Amino acid sequence: MKHRNSHFAVGYWDRIRHGRATPDQADIDPKALKRLLPFVFLLDARGGAFTYRLAGTTLCERYGSELRGRDFLFPWDPDSRLQLTELLRRSLESGVPACLTSIGATDDCRMVEIETVLMPIAFGASHAERFLGVAQILTDVSPLAGQPIRFERLVSSKLVREDKEADERLDAAPSNNRWPSHPRAPHLRLVATREDNPATENGPANDAFKALLGLSNRKDRPF
Repeated sequence: MKHRNSHFAVGYWDRIRHGRATPDQADIDPKALKRLLPFVFLLDARGGAFTYRLAGTTLCERYGSELRGRDFLFPWDPDSRLQLTELLRRSLESGVPACLTSIGATDDCRMVEIETVLMPIAFGASHAERFLGVAQILTDVSPLAGQPIRFERLVSSKLVREDKEADERLDAAPSNNRWPSHPRAPHLRLVATREDNPATENGPANDAFKALLGLSNRKDRPF
C-alpha cells in the first residue's frame, strides 16, 4: 500500500475485529474515520454483485454522480471486471483486505493513478457480505481539469494485512497498457503527489454521510 490513508484504514479495520475474522458494520465509528470520510465507501456484496451503499463526497465528485446504488464494477474494462470479481470473492472468503492499483481516465483520456483498499465486513451475520472501502488518487488531480472519471483499468492487486502482506497474491497487471476504446491514453504521464487534506472534509454532504453511516449501525439498519 502506498497511501498513508490506506495503511490507517486497514489498521483501523484490524483493530475493530477484536479477534474475529472480520468486524461488523456496527463496529465502525464514523468519528474514527473523520478525515477519510470524503474517500470512504461501503459496498454490498450479496448475490455476487458489488453495489455502492454509501460514498463520500469527493468520490462522488470524482466519478461525476451520486454513487449510492451504482455497480462498483461499472466503469472498469471487461478484463478488470473479471479479475476484480475473483479477487473480491477471495477477499470475502478469506477475510483479508484487498488493495487495488488502477488507472482512471476521463472521456478525453486524462489519467490519474488510484489506490483502493476494500476491507470485508459483516452486516449482522456470521460471515462477511460487505466491504468498507477507501479510494485515494495517488497522482496530481489537476490533469482531470474537473472532468469525471469514466473508465478504470486494474494495474495490480493483492490481498494485504497492515502488519504483513497476505501470502496469497494476485498479479492483475494487464498484458498491455492500452485502453481498448482510448488508444491515446498511454502517452499521458502520471505525476506523483498526494491528496491528503481535502477542503471538503467537513462539508454538509460528508455530515450526511456520517449520519447515514450512523443510521446503518442502528439495530434496524435500513442501509
